[in-house]
Amino acid sequence: MTAAMDISITKVERSKLLDMSLENLPFGKYFTDHMLEADFENGEWKNIEIKPYQPLLLSPSLAALHYGQAIFEGIKAYKNEEGDAFIFRPHDNFNRFNISAERMQMPQVPEELFMEGMRQLIELDKNWIPFKEDHSLYIRPFMFSSDELIGVRPSDNYKFMIILSPTGPYYSTPMRIYVEEQYVRAAPGGVGYAKAAGNYGAAMYATAEAKKKGYDQVLWMDAYEHKYVQECGTMNVFFIIGNTAITPGLEQGTILNGVTRQSTIALLKEMGFTVEERELSIHDIIDAYKAGLLYEVFGTGTAATITLIKELRYKDFDMKFDVEQWKTAPTIKRWLADIREGRREDKYGWMVKV
Repeated sequence: MTAAMDISITKVERSKLLDMSLENLPFGKYFTDHMLEADFENGEWKNIEIKPYQPLLLSPSLAALHYGQAIFEGIKAYKNEEGDAFIFRPHDNFNRFNISAERMQMPQVPEELFMEGMRQLIELDKNWIPFKEDHSLYIRPFMFSSDELIGVRPSDNYKFMIILSPTGPYYSTPMRIYVEEQYVRAAPGGVGYAKAAGNYGAAMYATAEAKKKGYDQVLWMDAYEHKYVQECGTMNVFFIIGNTAITPGLEQGTILNGVTRQSTIALLKEMGFTVEERELSIHDIIDAYKAGLLYEVFGTGTAATITLIKELRYKDFDMKFDVEQWKTAPTIKRWLADIREGRREDKYGWMVKV
């Protein structure tokens, strides 16, 4: 494929946007007029097209439905005050997508297919980007095995797609979190670092149990001792202890290398914090809380952006926080929004113009 990729484009006759408003959008419920679709067959990518958003016709024997070879990414696009469209750090998501593909024994998606396909799709549907606080155009690239064959092995054929969804906030209020000690999200040697569909399916039971107890999400612990922090629901997690920001490290391959996580680390350093990526036990967190040194706890993710945690429950011990007094997480959230919407200098080169 060449840089000037030839993508077949079929436009809708009438936009769905004419019949709806981009006000008060729930997360991930509505989708734009068009989608991108491409097939991997006989060792190459072909049939690359942008066409009206529509259902897929799939065989009941589709391999992805039986053996879980499916990965995805989450990216966001924004508008600045002049109405120009920008994508936030898409190259980082592209790189992570292919790391996930390798772990799941799937083919690499070429950069020009991923990036140029995304750019052309968003250019076509850029009127769907909301210009409102905590709103954006959520971009969902995904790939799944498409062999029509029952058999436990990597497929020969795959489908790569991108769909777009104008969305509001994923979590609209500060969260109550239950520290999960029984169920495990990921173990060393597993697929925790990959954005594999099965990771999310496997997490749903523990999350549902926490919700029965009145909590919004779980804080995952390590698989062996159940005392070292991993992720918070579908987010990376940060703890401000004294003048240090601590977030779990990536060395064991059990957590996702979040793009918002990377961005948060850069902005925390800009604010003057020492940032440590390392093991952190729940017992150290409790000790810091009791000593009055645990100032803030928050999650980071593409969907969630920055989500404040107002309560953390471990066994019978409750840690509660007055989030109204917090400075750090709200500042990071505001700085990210200002960079994305063109009000703050993009000195890190995170925004890619459509």
